[in-house]
Amino acid sequence: MTSRLLSPVLALLACAPLLCAAAIPATAPSGAAGSVRADVETPTPLLASPLVRTTVVHGVDLPDDPWLPGHRGVDLATSVGASVRAPADGTVTFSGDVAGRPVVVVTLDSTNLRTTLEPVVATVDRGSRVHTGQEIGVVSDAAVTPSMGHCAPAACLHWGLKRDEEYLDPLDWTVGWGPIRLKPMPADVS
Repeated sequence: MTSRLLSPVLALLACAPLLCAAAIPATAPSGAAGSVRADVETPTPLLASPLVRTTVVHGVDLPDDPWLPGHRGVDLATSVGASVRAPADGTVTFSGDVAGRPVVVVTLDSTNLRTTLEPVVATVDRGSRVHTGQEIGVVSDAAVTPSMGHCAPAACLHWGLKRDEEYLDPLDWTVGWGPIRLKPMPADVS
């Protein structure tokens, strides 16, 4: 073979494994990352952000088992004294200190969902009915206390969501933040 023909032949041989791999259909195992499971509920956005501006500092990192370490909520950038609003219509079912941090819990109407907000000094009483967007408290100075604040020395609001005893990502349930859903294209579009 001449050297002029040898180069293309060697290039083809070098690429042959890649070409063969591309021709084999790829299948993901059941339950693999990115697969769609029919048995998992897709949340319907129910919540509004508890802050006027929503900048996520730390996202959710839910553990595989309830007793394992993780981050069971999102941390939103804010400032001490910032107004905290009810993320949905509901009832304030707890307002007080947990581990030295002021916490407000709102149980959503007609659901088994409850949202927790900390560190928040409540401006409403336990048992109060609240509506989406209504002020329920202000960010406490515990937000910037190194032994208490999730983001100290910066201030942030920790926002959690639970369904019964299961932790959820509140952003999945928040208007404008939930999971991306692709709509089917109309049949008449070409």
